Amino acid sequence: MDFEILVDDLYLKIFSDTALTPVENKRVLSLVNDFEDEKWRYEKFENFIWDNVALTALSAQEREKLIGQSRSTLRESAKNLRLTDKAGDIGQGSELAEIVLYGIMHHHYGALPVVPKIFYKQNAQDNAKGADSVHVVLEGDDDFSLWFGEAKFFNSIEDARLPAVVKSVGNSLDTAKLKKENSIITNASDIDRLVANPELAARIKDVLAAKHSIDQIKPKIHVPILLLHECSITASTKEMNDAYRESVRKYHLERASSYFEKQIDSLSGTVAKYAEVKFHIILFPIPDREKLIEQFSKEVAFHKA
Repeated sequence: MDFEILVDDLYLKIFSDTALTPVENKRVLSLVNDFEDEKWRYEKFENFIWDNVALTALSAQEREKLIGQSRSTLRESAKNLRLTDKAGDIGQGSELAEIVLYGIMHHHYGALPVVPKIFYKQNAQDNAKGADSVHVVLEGDDDFSLWFGEAKFFNSIEDARLPAVVKSVGNSLDTAKLKKENSIITNASDIDRLVANPELAARIKDVLAAKHSIDQIKPKIHVPILLLHECSITASTKEMNDAYRESVRKYHLERASSYFEKQIDSLSGTVAKYAEVKFHIILFPIPDREKLIEQFSKEVAFHKA
């Protein structure tokens, strides 16, 4: 992943004097794209989207069949995309944000896309159900963690927008929804294709079986929360320099702190074993949300043709 990391640390290490609690299991990741010819590199960002679209739009079996066929992979991936910039749909650019999250999960966290969400969410009635991304991360040779992600693409991440993110995260941690996600993982063939160790694959499916209490797997759950967002700092910048880095870093840390304050206030008393769940807020600034969505929609239409 060729984006610069400005922050990647535990919240407690960044804000050692914080009064927020519990924050032991919270992390902040801040990423930025760079500039060329005094312009933000749209093409580089768009290439990242299309390089990773198959992770969420195609099953593992379909991806295997299309290895080495880049044009066919893009065409088949595009067929499963909905142009979510239409009025009344789940929100402009939501699929774009989901793809970015799948790319970050794959490249930064080494995650396995055991449930390609766009592939499974082709039914428009399933738009709001469950997490936006579902991954397994192998922890050594004989253990694993579960990652149920949220992906948002906003024109602002000021305080007024954050309660909706908190609510969405809370909904994704509902026991019934977690059980549904687990059942999809255990029933999907992708887990056997992606986990090379058959004994570990079998153990993952056993741990996630409906017969077991969700409480037992709460310590294994991570929630990556991607906030892809329009940013005036980025829009007014022409080159990657220390002033830009520091401005974005300061802004992202302030936004992360505000988000976690709202999340703790809302969810710590309502989500069982909240303190055992690990949360990762991921912030990525872009200069012009409308332009990016418009270009993405055009590319989808082109690859569908």
